[in-house]
Amino acid sequence: MRIYLITIFFLIFGLNFVHAQRFGYIDTDFILNKMPEYKKAQDEINRLSELWEKEIQELSKKIEGMYSAYQAEQVLLTEEMKKERLENIRTKEAELKEYQKKVFGFGGLFFLKKQELIKPIQDKVWDAVDKVAKQNNLAIMFDKSGELVMIYTDPRFDYTDFVLDELGLGDPNDKIKN
Repeated sequence: MRIYLITIFFLIFGLNFVHAQRFGYIDTDFILNKMPEYKKAQDEINRLSELWEKEIQELSKKIEGMYSAYQAEQVLLTEEMKKERLENIRTKEAELKEYQKKVFGFGGLFFLKKQELIKPIQDKVWDAVDKVAKQNNLAIMFDKSGELVMIYTDPRFDYTDFVLDELGLGDPNDKIKN
């Protein structure tokens, strides 16, 4: 989809515009993985995710236990007691689903925590990209780690090292990428 948008962009503004403009690309995955604060944020996100997953599993086991107890005692219960127990189990299941949604749903605790921890780091990278683009008179900066497919990239247009330098994280001579 993006490649079509870029093609349309170039067709609208004409080839003269494209030749007159300078462009470059960066690899944000590589940059982020060089940032210690990103690793720390990812570790915190993973820790919280595991904690919430464990909590959800424990709640799920309790519900399974309630259902097993109900099945074992079912023959001894009156119809009213059966309905009450089943209603209690359904209520707990609904609470569990609501909690899962609250934690892992869109706009949930996980999403908000991830945004809280990662956004400042991304903003720092975007500020560095902005400075590098302005210093090098670039009109367009692509991110080759995104959805945009780049079939060929000329290394002289790779500004990843400049962004790393701007962030104080890199030496152009020790760039090792996958």
